[in-house]
Amino acid sequence: PVKGILRNTIYQHFVGGTSIADCSKTIQKLAVRNVGTILDFAVEGEERDELFDATCAEVIRTIEFARNNRHVPFSAFKITGVGRFDLLAKVSEKAQLSEEESKEYRRVYDRVESIFKRGYDLGVPILIDAEHTWIQPVLDDLVLEMMERYNKDVPIVQNTYQMYRHDAIHRLKEHHRIALDMGVKFGLKIVRGAYMEIERARAAEMGYPSPIQPDKPATDHDFNEVIRYFMDHLDTIHFMVATHNEVSSQLLAQLIDERGLPHDHPHIYFSQLYGMSDHITFNLAEKGYNVVKYVPYGEVKTMMPYLFRRAEENTSVKGQSSRELKLIEKEVRRRKGK
Repeated sequence: PVKGILRNTIYQHFVGGTSIADCSKTIQKLAVRNVGTILDFAVEGEERDELFDATCAEVIRTIEFARNNRHVPFSAFKITGVGRFDLLAKVSEKAQLSEEESKEYRRVYDRVESIFKRGYDLGVPILIDAEHTWIQPVLDDLVLEMMERYNKDVPIVQNTYQMYRHDAIHRLKEHHRIALDMGVKFGLKIVRGAYMEIERARAAEMGYPSPIQPDKPATDHDFNEVIRYFMDHLDTIHFMVATHNEVSSQLLAQLIDERGLPHDHPHIYFSQLYGMSDHITFNLAEKGYNVVKYVPYGEVKTMMPYLFRRAEENTSVKGQSSRELKLIEKEVRRRKGK
């Protein structure tokens, strides 16, 4: 029953469709308003190689689709869509891998490389989502390696930085420096972050300092600070500010104007999730800024983790007191209790 409830409520609100073809109406609808689309095959947390291979093939199809559609300027994927979470954690910890695990990680590596290589061959930039802090190290290492290989002329490989991490600015600046040293283009996306409760709970449980900022103002401060950093280094940074925060959006728009830059400067993108903050998206698009919507797609059952995150964080949905949404929230709590 939960699947049916999801399909008729938050799935319709936050998801572009079940397949690339199914998203075409959404892409067109956004394009009419001068808004681009990033197709995001929102699968994560799988465990089996054949599913990882299928996800990898699907991500490559989104790249091929983007190549032929000017309204789809980027592609995107999650490393947990193409590799097992626990394995990524082990590699991040620099733990000794068994022979079987080493082979498994090689397959993850090959999937990631095949995605970026396809982007490189077709000239489509690819954003890789940020993850939980304890699997982010392997992701960062992979991204830097792939940047060196594929970002010589165009920032094909682009990492994501969660500004609710108190080390985010430091990591980001360090990666920028490494990119400059390698002589490659540096492209990235910033977000505030999606796993705060999990991160804090794990840190408390395992007895290490929380990687998360002490409060929201600290996150907001770093988020806006890093926007200023980007604008000061615009010649060597291509960036996307993914936010539903009006203050941060206004700040970037204002800085673009203050510096007399064209609104559609090719190094600068704004982004919001499909189904959220349309007033920000469409106002910016109307003024000629580069704006994209992240449009996730997939079957209801594979999209549950994504949908539960949206239901939890989205006040416009939480504010509705319908019986269906109460059932969804109950299901979220049940899953957390597992």
